[in-house]
Amino acid sequence: MDIAITGASGLIGRALATDLRRDGHRVVAVSRNPAALRGLDALAWDPAVGRIDRGGFEGIDAVVHLAGAGIGDHRWTDAYKREIRESRELGTRLLAETLASLQRPPPVLVSGSAIGYYGDRGDEVLTEQSPPGRGFLAEVCIGWEAAAAPATEAGIRTTLIRTGIVLSAEGGALAKLLPLFRLGLGGRMGSGRQWWSWISIADEVRAIRWLIDHDLSGPVNLTAPTPVTNAVFTKILASVLRRPAVVPVPAFAPRLLRGAELADELLFASQRVEPAVLAGSGFTFSAPDLEGALRDILDRTKEADR
Repeated sequence: MDIAITGASGLIGRALATDLRRDGHRVVAVSRNPAALRGLDALAWDPAVGRIDRGGFEGIDAVVHLAGAGIGDHRWTDAYKREIRESRELGTRLLAETLASLQRPPPVLVSGSAIGYYGDRGDEVLTEQSPPGRGFLAEVCIGWEAAAAPATEAGIRTTLIRTGIVLSAEGGALAKLLPLFRLGLGGRMGSGRQWWSWISIADEVRAIRWLIDHDLSGPVNLTAPTPVTNAVFTKILASVLRRPAVVPVPAFAPRLLRGAELADELLFASQRVEPAVLAGSGFTFSAPDLEGALRDILDRTKEADR
C-alpha cells in the first residue's frame, strides 16, 4: 500500500512509518520541508499559506493525518494557543478539501484528535458517545474534528482518533517522567486522583493500522482498556523501575512552571476513557495493562542501548 502521513517526524508518525516500511508498504511523508526527509518519499505542504502538493495524493491508498503544533512544548500564551488551534484546523481542512477534490481519492483518512475532547470529567467513564467537555483542549479537538468534514462528505471513510497519553521512552509524557523516577524523585501529581488514559506506542501504531484496514469511521478512542489514576500510574512506574515514589508534586509547582491552564488540562484533568469502538471491532491490545506495557517499553529500550 501507498500511505501518506502528515506529522511523520513526530513521535507517533516516526513509529508508524517505521512499522509500515518494515512490512513493505510505501510511506509518503507530507512535510513543510520534504528535502530534509532523507530516505522517505515526500510531498510538500504549508497549511499556514494553504499550499499543498495536490497531485501527489492521487491514487494514494490511505492518509494518516498526525500533524499539529506540540501541546505541551511551550507555555500557553495567547499566541501559542492560536498556533495550536490553527495548526490543527487549517491543516486538517486543507488536507480534507484536497482529498475531496481528487479524481482518485484515498479510500480512508485516519485523522488525529485527542481525549482532550472530553475535558475534565472526574470519575465518569467516557466512550465515543460521550459529549465534549469544556476547556481549551476540548475546543481545539472539536474544531480539529470538524475540519475533517469535507473528506467525509466526499465519501472518504474518515476515522477520528482520540488518542490518550502515548507511552514511549523516546518522547511524550513517559520520556519526561523517566529521569526523575530513575533518581527516586518521582511521585503522584497533585491529589493523584485524576484518571490518566494511556496507550503504548506499539498499540497506538497497531490501532492506526487496524483502522486503515477495517471498516470503521467517526471517532475512535485510542486508549488501553485499563486507565489508572495518576497515583496508581506513578506507583506502578516506580515499582517497575525499582525506585520509591515518595516525592509528590504539589499542584502549584507545574502551574508556576508551565502556567496554570496548561498544567490543569494536561496534568490534572481527569479522563477515564474506554476504547469502546476499538474493542468492539475485535482489536486486541498487545499491552492491555500498565505494568506490562511499561516493562515492555523499558526492555525494548535496554535492547536498543546494547
